[in-house]
Amino acid sequence: MGSIYLIRHGQASFGADDYDVLSPIGIRQAEMLGSHLAQLGIRIDRCLSGDLRRQQHTANAALKQLSEAGLATPTLEIDAAFNEFDADAVIRGLLPGILPEEPEAMHVLRNAAQQRAEFQRLFARLIGRWVSGTYDPPELQSWTTFVEQVQGGLTRLLEQAESKQNIAVFTSGGTITALLHLITGVPADKVFELNWQIVNTSLSCLKFRGTQVSLASFNSHVHLQLSKAPELITYR
Repeated sequence: MGSIYLIRHGQASFGADDYDVLSPIGIRQAEMLGSHLAQLGIRIDRCLSGDLRRQQHTANAALKQLSEAGLATPTLEIDAAFNEFDADAVIRGLLPGILPEEPEAMHVLRNAAQQRAEFQRLFARLIGRWVSGTYDPPELQSWTTFVEQVQGGLTRLLEQAESKQNIAVFTSGGTITALLHLITGVPADKVFELNWQIVNTSLSCLKFRGTQVSLASFNSHVHLQLSKAPELITYR
C-alpha cells in the first residue's frame, strides 16, 4: 500500500493584515516537522501543496530539512484543489444572518487576535450554517462545492500515484476536514468537531491501494510534543 501524509501548514499570521504568511512560530514548526521526518527516515516520493503561500512555505521549509539531512527530496507540485476554503468569504456571506442574535459579533471579528475564544465560538457557528447548506448566498462557494474541489484533487493524486509511494500533501485544516468527510463518511457537522483539533504541521496518514483509501492516523504532532514547548502547539 501507498501512504499519503496530510500535513497542515504551520501557524499563519492570525490577526495580521496578511494572514497567508507563516509566523515565526509557523516557520519553526515546519522546520521541526522536516527534521522529524528526516530522523524517521521517511522517503517522500512526491510532494504537493495548494497554491497558498502558507502551504508552500511550510512544504519548502520541511523539504529543506530533508535535503540537508541527505535525503532525496521531490519537487513541490501545486494543485489548487488542496487550497483552504475562503473563511473570510464565509464570514462576510453569513455574518448578517446572525447579527440580530450576536450584536457584538462585528466588534469581536475586528479584534479577533485579542478575543480568540469568542472569535472561535462565532466562527464555529458560521461554519455550522455553511456546512448545513441552508444559508448559502449565491456568491459564496458552498460546502458541497468545496468538497467536490477536494475530491477532484484526491482523484488526480490517486490516478497519478504508483503503488507503495509516500506522498506528502501540505494543505489546510478545512481541506483535511473535507478529506476526512469523504473517506470516513462522518457527517459534515461532526467532522468539523475534529477540524478544531487539527494542530499546525500535524500529520494525518491515509493508506491507499489503487483508488481505495482509508484513514490510518490523525493529527499526529509528536515532533512538537517532544520539544516540551507548549507554545509550539497551535491551532490557527
